[in-house]
Amino acid sequence: MSDEVESVGGKQVIARAAAVLKALESQTQGLSLGQIAKAANLPRTTVHRIVGALEAQQFVVTGQGGVKLGPALARLAASAHTDVIAIARPFIEALGRRTRETVDLCVFRGMHAISVDQYAADQELRVVSAIGTAFPCHCTAHGKALLANLADEQIDTLYQGIELEKRTAASAPNLTTLKQYLGEARANGFAIDREEHARGVCGIGVILRSGMTEQYALSLAVPTLRFEEQFESLKAALMQCRAEIEGVVGGR
Repeated sequence: MSDEVESVGGKQVIARAAAVLKALESQTQGLSLGQIAKAANLPRTTVHRIVGALEAQQFVVTGQGGVKLGPALARLAASAHTDVIAIARPFIEALGRRTRETVDLCVFRGMHAISVDQYAADQELRVVSAIGTAFPCHCTAHGKALLANLADEQIDTLYQGIELEKRTAASAPNLTTLKQYLGEARANGFAIDREEHARGVCGIGVILRSGMTEQYALSLAVPTLRFEEQFESLKAALMQCRAEIEGVVGGR
């Protein structure tokens, strides 16, 4: 077999694997092999083979609800943003020390915000999560800050046929309510999570305008016990941190 034939075959395999991953991009509940085959326009036998290879590398995982994107993609997302992380890190640390609350830096990935860096609070009662965690955008402060950067028509397309997951009783029950929340976020310049993602946890998030093609959000994760009484000071500190980061990135 010639090098040219091998090259064509390799490109075809990569294209098919990419088609499978794209079919899973917005599917939080997972898809069956048949559903993936239809979405990717590939034979079911081909999908079965590709999913097996991807699963071996943790790019996808198979569970009760079907096939979903795996943890290896989250790790790749984190490693792809080291430059932004390096720029933002000293400011994130300063914000964390100033507020004594957890600071998260996330990147936009469709219906999810992927954590790429975090400064953990030093208080006994605190909110922490693992780097690489995929947070649903519709019920988190950083996620809604990212969604608010989109037009309502783009939101409709993104969530077409998708039922919003209710993490808590406070989570947005439908797309209409979510778009109301996003309208408030656009008007205010920040988004709020009041126990929408997890009970006892609140957050405030802002989009970070890096001037790059990727979209990032910066947020503070705060126990409900402290959130309301410290809200104004937390918001002011978060806004200052964003301005400092954007000033450096803009200078680049």
